[in-house]
Amino acid sequence: MSDLKRLGLHDLHVELGGKLVPFAGYEMPVQYPMGVMKEHLHTRAEAGLFDVSHMGQVILKPKAGMAALIAGFEALMPVDVASLPEGRQRYGLFTNEAGGILDDLMFANRGDHLFVVVNAGCKEADIAHMTAKLGAVAEVIAITDRALLALQGPKAEAALEALVPGVAAMKFMDVAVLASPAHGEIWVSRSGYTGEDGFEISVAEAQAESFARALLASDGVAPIGLGARDSLRLEAGLCLYGHDIDTTTSPVEAGLTWAIQKVRRTGGAREGGFPGAARILAELAEAPARKRIGLRPEGRAPMREGVTLWDAAEGGTQVGLVTSGGFGPSVEAPVAMGYLSAGYDGPLFGEVRGRRHAVARAPMPFQPTTYKR
Repeated sequence: MSDLKRLGLHDLHVELGGKLVPFAGYEMPVQYPMGVMKEHLHTRAEAGLFDVSHMGQVILKPKAGMAALIAGFEALMPVDVASLPEGRQRYGLFTNEAGGILDDLMFANRGDHLFVVVNAGCKEADIAHMTAKLGAVAEVIAITDRALLALQGPKAEAALEALVPGVAAMKFMDVAVLASPAHGEIWVSRSGYTGEDGFEISVAEAQAESFARALLASDGVAPIGLGARDSLRLEAGLCLYGHDIDTTTSPVEAGLTWAIQKVRRTGGAREGGFPGAARILAELAEAPARKRIGLRPEGRAPMREGVTLWDAAEGGTQVGLVTSGGFGPSVEAPVAMGYLSAGYDGPLFGEVRGRRHAVARAPMPFQPTTYKR
């Protein structure tokens, strides 16, 4: 792993017994001695601390006023940027001219600039994309001197409030710049990717280790790796870029139409005008050729990414594909998501190692969310 980048908290992960694996160009802890199953359940019951510093943090600073920046940024995605109030965050999607998803991201209105968090595997391309498309209206500033941590679970609020007074008053998708008496300026959003109440926290790299240690010393907080992060987001029915969504997948196929506000749809005040609008608006009106669905395999054997879905136990026709799957520790059963041909409503069978097993459609999320609204 000599060619991989290391997180600023690398030595702390080693000290904590983290098992490091390659992920998105970094050495990342996939699990700690507690193990993936217990880490998952601990996050649901208490609080888990995740190092997500591999993700891209970007500031978009306006050159000619916020209105021009907002209009330019909105032109990159089928999402309403203009109505986002100061102090709030929204889920976004960069799309391409074919209506596929370049990346999914979070963006926040921080008054005199936008703050954007993008996926690790896409961050170089995303920064280049924003620089090329927004260069006339914004300075695109990649933040490289701050760590990004996620604190998730029912004890997250109490642990963070003790270090960063004011976070307890925040609601889901609020953002704030707050002062920690011991750790300086903290950028906080009340969000995450586990389905649990929690926070994503940007802290100066020089303060990151002491801040992380202080959180880990809090009641109920334990370090959590990529393995449990994946099973938590799967139970929450959340997409993983490069697996459940990619440049060939439209937001409509992916079941992300909730992220496309009425103002950007046909008949809205600012309809279209984003890359891939023709395909996306047509799919909103007429339904796509396939759709992401939740799946519950019968029995105890998980159906993982790449499992093909068929309309018969033998022979028949392939009607879908699993894009994420595994065992759901909280629901105590296998869960999966994948794509199914539109209009097919018959029986489903997943082919695992040459044998087909029955699988049922299921609503998502598989585990109820606990966001503080």
